[in-house]
Amino acid sequence: MKPILFPGLGLSLDINNVAFNIFGKDIYWYGIIITCGMLLAMLLAKHDKKKYGISWDDITSFFVWAIIVGIISARIYYVIFKWDYYSQNLSEIIKIWHGGIAIYGGIIGALITAVIFCKYKKVSFLNLCDFCAPYLALAQSIGRWGNFVNREAFGEVTNSFFRMGIFDEKLGEYIFVHPTFLYESLVTLSIFIILSLVKKKECFKGQIFYLYMVLYGIGRFFVEGIRTDSLMLGTCRVSQILALILAITFSAIYIYSLRKKEKNVENKKYKTLTTYVINDYNINIK
Repeated sequence: MKPILFPGLGLSLDINNVAFNIFGKDIYWYGIIITCGMLLAMLLAKHDKKKYGISWDDITSFFVWAIIVGIISARIYYVIFKWDYYSQNLSEIIKIWHGGIAIYGGIIGALITAVIFCKYKKVSFLNLCDFCAPYLALAQSIGRWGNFVNREAFGEVTNSFFRMGIFDEKLGEYIFVHPTFLYESLVTLSIFIILSLVKKKECFKGQIFYLYMVLYGIGRFFVEGIRTDSLMLGTCRVSQILALILAITFSAIYIYSLRKKEKNVENKKYKTLTTYVINDYNINIK
């Protein structure tokens, strides 16, 4: 494989997408990077378990099932929207190491797992989502570098400072494109940092989860607009439409929940003040 170029940064990176070989089987960086992202997220999540009242055994069980179901659903989602290709190449469907998973499919799978898990373990769904949201963003940030190694999920041709040069086999020459994997990695890393800070002064149940959906929706909407490999439904970019729906829907839910919380606080203060006045002046109300 030809080196990946970053002329603006003066970098030329000669990276093979195969990390090593075991018993004649290639082990790809794509899978290793995604796995490392998930494991790091799990290790960091261990420190938050007490705040959300979730045991480490439950956390481990949930993460394992969410990862398994999430990867499968992410692949199914991708294959559905690329069915023209996979219908003619059925053997490629299971070859996930070649790339081709959709984060929305993964999120859907993880949420379904969360609903079933919470019902079975009698854990609050919003508590679990609040707990997991920052670490999902971190895992996404790391996992996007798997796209980099695979030379995929890049954007339109550009001459910007951060342009990335990849060798186009069909053209027989380098093309310089937006490194959208890097943009999304930075977006999700920023989301992880923001959620970690907000979490310290969390106002209401579901706040972290709703905020993740809003921020990711906004970030993904703009990044998706310059990608060249978007999953399409007719002439529409599926991921961009979903991102916009997520951002708008969860912004409304977030604002509603925040106002409801503020109203409850005001009512509580009013009741406290009323009780104080009644007790202070020995007013008897019959």
